Amino acid sequence: MQNVILQPIEVGGQTFKNRIMFPPLTTGYEKNGMISEQDMGFYTRLAKGGVGYIVMGDVAPINSFSPTPKLFDDSQIPAFKALADSVHAYGTKLGVQLFHPEYDVDAINSLFMQKKFDEMRQRLHHDMMFFTDEVSEEMLMAIIDKMCACAVRAQKAGVDVIQIHGDRLNGCLCSTRMNHRTDKFGGSLENRVRFARMLTRAIRKAVPDMVIDYKLSIVTPQRGKGGIDEADAVQFAQWLVEDGVDMLHVAQANHTGNMADTIPPMGVQPYGFFVKIAGDIKKAVNVPVSAVGRIVDAEMAARVIESGMADMVAMGRPLLADPDWGTKIAAGKACDIRRCISCNKGCTDAIQNRQFLSCVLNAENGYENTRSIQPAAQKKKIAVLGGGPAGLEAARVAALRGHDVTLFEKTTTLGGQLNIACVPPRKEEMRRAAQDLIHAVCNAGVHLCMGQTRTAEQLKDAGFEAVINAVGAHSAAPRIPGIDSVNVADAWRVLAGEQQVYGTVAVIGGGMVGCETAEYLAARGCKVSVIEMMDKIAAGESTTILPTLLENYKTYGVEQYPSHKVKEFRMDAVVCENKDGAEVTIPCDYIVLAMGARSNEFDAAALEAAGIPVYSIGDAAGKAADISNAIRTGYDTACQL
Repeated sequence: MQNVILQPIEVGGQTFKNRIMFPPLTTGYEKNGMISEQDMGFYTRLAKGGVGYIVMGDVAPINSFSPTPKLFDDSQIPAFKALADSVHAYGTKLGVQLFHPEYDVDAINSLFMQKKFDEMRQRLHHDMMFFTDEVSEEMLMAIIDKMCACAVRAQKAGVDVIQIHGDRLNGCLCSTRMNHRTDKFGGSLENRVRFARMLTRAIRKAVPDMVIDYKLSIVTPQRGKGGIDEADAVQFAQWLVEDGVDMLHVAQANHTGNMADTIPPMGVQPYGFFVKIAGDIKKAVNVPVSAVGRIVDAEMAARVIESGMADMVAMGRPLLADPDWGTKIAAGKACDIRRCISCNKGCTDAIQNRQFLSCVLNAENGYENTRSIQPAAQKKKIAVLGGGPAGLEAARVAALRGHDVTLFEKTTTLGGQLNIACVPPRKEEMRRAAQDLIHAVCNAGVHLCMGQTRTAEQLKDAGFEAVINAVGAHSAAPRIPGIDSVNVADAWRVLAGEQQVYGTVAVIGGGMVGCETAEYLAARGCKVSVIEMMDKIAAGESTTILPTLLENYKTYGVEQYPSHKVKEFRMDAVVCENKDGAEVTIPCDYIVLAMGARSNEFDAAALEAAGIPVYSIGDAAGKAADISNAIRTGYDTACQL
């Protein structure tokens, strides 16, 4: 496995040190389109971790409204040069992905400068729908000129590769679904790909010594709009090679309005869902091909290359979770890689919410310049109370810093709430988070005391110099009449297999736990209703997961009752009050509570009286939250000790 993934490869006359590729992702790190210190820290960290080829995504050759890097002026060259120099120090190749948004950038910029914001928004929406059909040939030629000028600037900056974005405007023109033109840029396959081929040839002429990579965005019968149809992909790929492309990055096309097409969350797409298509392209061309799409561990990555389906493996989210793939594989420690769980919470969701790229499992991602594990100035004897994700992360980091760490877990199982979070449909990949945290804690030399608790007095007497309180939370609910009835169950206990329900079930609470429990029970044959006091169900669910959840609700006939306040639990029904104040009775055999969580308590008085510091993290810190909060607070607290 090591030799396959780390084997060098020749591309366009250049040697890439290995087969690990970081594909183009929007990061949100740029400041007004300018490369920032956050960019420098992020991409340099990937290079240091052993990535052989990094592509900076969505580099615009114009001053657009897209929140992405810009390279439209010579004054921007030095920042790109500094980045190229930084990753080159680790032997990594840097590419920039050139793209033009699918709207009239110049016209919208003009409206913005005139402060005609309503017209700007209207035009932006219109262009996103129709610009592909309406853009003139003259403007298309001007766009090619801007792309070439951008490529020349990249070359001056020392960038190694130009990747042409095969989605966005380029992909829209190639698309049978989005291109309705009747001129020489529309209709037949030859016409629809004319712009892409002209652009490729022009860039090859503008930067003859640079490697040209093409993101071959493919529309499958199931997904995508802005790209080449799968049936035409082989022919198009062959033409691109004729036009001077040195490498092809085969990926799912998008433009459907659902990022789950190209960045699918757990359980929505199978592992390696685009590998076979990449293999079909590779068989037809004589240039290297990279594959992407739910390749989550080193064994899978090696298999892709060994099977002949691709020459390079591109991993976006997995390298956010752990940038050290290359160094760990080289050291024979691929089992130490922290594996992505495809939750999309810190990465895809963050970008769609205009935040910057991060990872719920890796507290350092996005904070490379401010977060790192350093040796402790003074080694201490530290107790960690609780073996959930917060406690595990704190124990791992504290031990790596050189502290003597003992973790106490009252049950006989580590992982905490991760052990029930992995039970609902599509969520089994959450199990990887627990597995990798436990593995890392064991590797770090943490002493584990399972099935044991300690009081503050006992911890003091044992000589611990600091205590991390990670005792977690418990499922909680207000005292509603009938809550103690035999037909009332708890969502956490249902998911843990400790309680069983059947028949018609009312789930109380439309947050993530309630919605996932409802889907779990519906898939097991129950007739389910979700009752939520707020006006929206699944408000905290990922925008890439929500469509699948709601589709399954439709399939299973899950009924939704938002804006319903529970008044009473009965043996055969839940009595509610709707937003109009009217009483609503919802029949059911069982009631399952998913109404939130409350922090568990730990009496630290004896420790505090003795001057021994106690740090509460994760759900124990006063308010139950999520895995991102657990990992972040565990990491940061351990780094402070």
